[in-house]
Amino acid sequence: MSFISWNLVTLLYLVASVCFIQALKGLSSPASARQGNAFGMVGMAIAVVTTLALILKLQAEAQASTGGMGFGLVALGVLVGGGIGATLAKKVEMTKMPELVAAMHSLIGLAAVCIAVAAVSEPQAFGIAGIGEALPMGNRIELFIGTFVGAITFSGSVIAFGKLAGKYKFRLFQGAPVVFSGQHMLNLVLATVMVGLGLVFVFAGGTEPAWTPFLIMTAIAFVLGVLIIIPIGGADMPVVVSMLNSYSGWAAAGIGFSLNNSMLIIAGSLVGSSGAILSYIMCKAMNRSFFNVILGGFGGDAAAATASGGAQAARPVKSGSADDASFIMANAESVIIVPGYGLAVARAQHSLKELVEKLTHKGVNVRYAIHPVAGRMPGHMNVLLAEAEVPYDQVFEMEDINGEFGQTDVVLVLGANDVVNPAAKDPKSPIAGMPILEAYKAKSIIVNKRSMASGYAGLDNDLFYQANTMMVFGDAKKVIEDMVKAVD
Repeated sequence: MSFISWNLVTLLYLVASVCFIQALKGLSSPASARQGNAFGMVGMAIAVVTTLALILKLQAEAQASTGGMGFGLVALGVLVGGGIGATLAKKVEMTKMPELVAAMHSLIGLAAVCIAVAAVSEPQAFGIAGIGEALPMGNRIELFIGTFVGAITFSGSVIAFGKLAGKYKFRLFQGAPVVFSGQHMLNLVLATVMVGLGLVFVFAGGTEPAWTPFLIMTAIAFVLGVLIIIPIGGADMPVVVSMLNSYSGWAAAGIGFSLNNSMLIIAGSLVGSSGAILSYIMCKAMNRSFFNVILGGFGGDAAAATASGGAQAARPVKSGSADDASFIMANAESVIIVPGYGLAVARAQHSLKELVEKLTHKGVNVRYAIHPVAGRMPGHMNVLLAEAEVPYDQVFEMEDINGEFGQTDVVLVLGANDVVNPAAKDPKSPIAGMPILEAYKAKSIIVNKRSMASGYAGLDNDLFYQANTMMVFGDAKKVIEDMVKAVD
């Protein structure tokens, strides 16, 4: 592998990094998202092939006696991991994407921990220190940070996966927050001990690494990851997924510094910074404190307030059929559709597109309104509509369309709940101040839900009881298909 030089490796890593930057730029808009994904795949392919070539070069230079077994194991890992990833990506349903993302984050965190343990155990294999030499202090700091961030990311992502899946009986995997007295103080104590042990590892002298404080620190980080996520309710999971994405990036960057791998540093920093920015944007969209997200346990007060509110008093609602809804929309001049998680569960996006095409053919101005945290992960509804090839010029973000609801004839809410709840305008509400899609201002409102059950935040929705609201109960796909048939 003499054709691959260090200068060429650096150049190829730089090209891959540019591809990653272009990927992030492309993913900032639905119109360019596919191009962004293509850049990301090309960049990752360049990075992987370059790294494999570098492994072969280093092995040849060292005249390893393994007969190529080291490279073979790496290649086998790439094939097995890539095969599993491709299979899961092909089979995963749209509604299961959030937990798949959380599971992927956990693997990144675990990989960071495993690499750190290997680097501490055999630093000479990574070129960090010579045989019999002590780990440099700079590397010990990097390994300390990469290890505890990776451990927190792993265990926190596992809990997030369980909460998003919503099908496990294990208490920590259930959507309701798990809170107990002195929880934040316990987190503070554990974090302090973890940092203290990390410093002991960093400043320990001698050629032998300080394994005891390092391993205890790692174990505490795993526990801390669980404790940070369990008090967070299901309604706040989109922000959690985004924040764990950021953590996984920083874990990768930290290990990149330890291994002196510029590709890991750049890619990890891009993921970490973009995830943090996205989390901040989503916190604003949910009226949450960004620092509470980092420290864990946000959203618990709202859940507690909901629980203490007791059962909701029975209130009258007006219900109708799919035919009624179709008649109202077909005779309107403007319609805004608000998609939510119920639409994703029913996989009704293709039927919805057909309904919109029929309404548009009749001269109705139809648009989609997207809330930043609709669904179970950032951009969930955008991906859902893109899968049905909905034209991008029909899709509007909350800040771009909120001023239009007051002049709209009909708003069709499909499976959304908390993101259109007018209770956010009530200073006494647990979700007070949360920016919402102001569907309540429309002349007529049609809401499709399976039942009157509350949303992820556990709050009754005042929108359902307005005089200008009609509830259409049933599975979103069946209801929309009936609407399509009823539109002349």
